[in-house]
Amino acid sequence: MIYLDNAATTYPKPLQVIKSMDLAMRKYNANPGRGGYKMSIDTSEEVFKCREKISKLFNASNPENVVFTLNCTSSLNIVLKGILNKGDHVVVSCLEHNAVMRPLQSLTQMGIDYSVAKVYPKDNDATLDSFRKSLNERTKLIVCMHVSNVWGIRLPIERISAMARQYNIRVVVDAAQSAGIFNIDLKDSNIDYLCLAGHKGLYGPMGTGIIIIKNANDIRPIIEGGTGSNSISMEQPNIMPDKFESGTLNITGIIGLGAAIDFINSKGINNIARHEYNLVSRLYEALSNMDHIELYMPKPDLNYFAPLISFNVKKLDSENVARFLSNNGIAVRAGLHCAPSAHKFCGTLDRGAVRVCPSVFTKYSEIEFLISLLKNKRLHNL
Repeated sequence: MIYLDNAATTYPKPLQVIKSMDLAMRKYNANPGRGGYKMSIDTSEEVFKCREKISKLFNASNPENVVFTLNCTSSLNIVLKGILNKGDHVVVSCLEHNAVMRPLQSLTQMGIDYSVAKVYPKDNDATLDSFRKSLNERTKLIVCMHVSNVWGIRLPIERISAMARQYNIRVVVDAAQSAGIFNIDLKDSNIDYLCLAGHKGLYGPMGTGIIIIKNANDIRPIIEGGTGSNSISMEQPNIMPDKFESGTLNITGIIGLGAAIDFINSKGINNIARHEYNLVSRLYEALSNMDHIELYMPKPDLNYFAPLISFNVKKLDSENVARFLSNNGIAVRAGLHCAPSAHKFCGTLDRGAVRVCPSVFTKYSEIEFLISLLKNKRLHNL
């Protein structure tokens, strides 16, 4: 199988991730912070090492501000439902994933409302102005993705967060599609809450999510319970990261994620991005010369896009095209990608699109094989 669905989850995982998870099940299979015996202490140390690696990768101020969650969706829900109150207003982009839009829609029942800022591909000035015009006196949060999971559009999060600081508005960034591909510096930006998926561009296992929180004082925990700290109290601890980490952590996944961070550092984020960009540039060039292919974005440029391409075949449903490719050994994602807002943006809500996303492991020959299949006349007879 040629796997090109890396925007959903990266595959294969690095060998060191697999080995570290096997070791974790054998050597670090105790509950951290709950016991004074060696295996529990050693497990706690391994978890903290992963916090340190993540903190360093994103230049966070303190490893204890790194909170482990189930996935990026959980991270976003924790922030949104832990901060917003009746009467608050939120600004989102017109490309947001349902991980943002569904919680916000649910929160409207509590008297919270939101505005949608239009994104202008390759025009960051216009995008920034759109966000600014969407603010009002009740705006408490700006919530936006760093990269669209459908179109690969890269939003100017550094400029958006700098603008928000002028109005004393906090910023939540969904970096599920950008972490591990683009550098994100929390000390050099005004991002308040960075939400991450460990299993995508970070090359970790599924079931690993992260929030990096600058200031946790104003966030209510939405899950409370045992943390191993101050157990005599019936109140949730206010110390980090215990405040948001009730119950047993995914130790095996976290240790695997730590090994994945080591893998990314060994490859270099810029090198990973350049490799993937070269692949999608070749694919875009080939697709743009096929009359039966519909493209919706300009040629990828790492200043404005992630290395990801979504397209359609004229007169064909995206699911049928994906099935044709699957029958020929290529795994891609078709449909709405859990982001109907993004498809509405490009007029593909009725048919979705076919998404291709390479990884550091993708070979040029695999892209050439995909191109040859899309040229195949059998495709027109679906």
